[in-house]
Amino acid sequence: MEQKEYFAYNAISNLKNILKREKAKNIFLVTGKISFELSGAREKLAEQELNYHRFSAFSPNPKIEDIENGFHEFKQGNYDSIVAIGGGSSIDVAKTIKLFHFHNTKSLVPLIAIPTTAGSGSEATYFIVYYIGKEKQSEGNPKVTLPNYSICDPQLTFSLPKETTASTGLDAFAQAVESYWCINSIQDSKKLAEKSINLTLKNLEKAVHNPDRDSRENMMKAADLAGKAINITKTTASHSIAYPITSYFNIPHGHAAALTLAEMLEYSSEVTDEDCSDKRGASYVKETIDDLLKILGVSNVRQGKKLITSLIISTGLKTRLSELNLTREDLDLIVEKGFHPARVKNNPRVLTSEELKNILFKIF
Repeated sequence: MEQKEYFAYNAISNLKNILKREKAKNIFLVTGKISFELSGAREKLAEQELNYHRFSAFSPNPKIEDIENGFHEFKQGNYDSIVAIGGGSSIDVAKTIKLFHFHNTKSLVPLIAIPTTAGSGSEATYFIVYYIGKEKQSEGNPKVTLPNYSICDPQLTFSLPKETTASTGLDAFAQAVESYWCINSIQDSKKLAEKSINLTLKNLEKAVHNPDRDSRENMMKAADLAGKAINITKTTASHSIAYPITSYFNIPHGHAAALTLAEMLEYSSEVTDEDCSDKRGASYVKETIDDLLKILGVSNVRQGKKLITSLIISTGLKTRLSELNLTREDLDLIVEKGFHPARVKNNPRVLTSEELKNILFKIF
């Protein structure tokens, strides 16, 4: 499915014309509880005189019950379009409601995604994430859940708190790095990931501590590029292990995803022919890691690990599990709940649960 993208300051002003083009008059709006107001999106919609029904009754890690309630509201209103304004959770909820509608009716409604964070890249992917209890679920259909339109307007991120800017920015960074070394990588995905990494390295610290128009715009670009990259490749073990860290210990997702990146870099660099997951072979993976180190601007793995750790610290976030009040006993739970076979097998080097626990011990 082709996606139409709008990326510019005040790009949100295109929404009314998009809806007019789609002949959409009955809008189902999915937003965060607070971000809709703080981002300025409510005011921007009021300027365009749009009529909509708003749904925001879901948590930051949306539960299936919340989404089912949203789908019930959607069915009751006979809506002809879905607009998502918010972070990754808002966009994921909107995608899932569209997917449920498709499963029930075999018909499609246009979905317009408007991020108010610079991190998840959900506006550029067909993936959806929700939780059944504490367990993360992931699915999606490229022909259904990739938004028909994405509107990336950096002004909607101006009000983001430091912690959210940091965590969402690190999410984009982790996505780009994982996409680069993923066994599903291709030249196009690597180019997207490289651009995203470069933008994050140059702009994240400023966006967190002293944001200006350029740093906000560049971090939104970095997030969108990372989303486009993982839409091709998917993510790897660092993201898989992040979900239980978030679900059970309330560490924001992007922060959780970045925690293991440095150790995963070293682990992947030590790949052999015997434990290589990439069909292109261990020598290809080693070349990929060498290329990644050049993108990071370092000459060896040790320096790469230091740079990744320094990037996290520069945003004001912690780099060790013990600093986040986790115990050694918690590591078993993280491995048990985060060792997702489908995502772990995307790693360039075979990863066992025992080796994953060793990695967690190293960052404890």
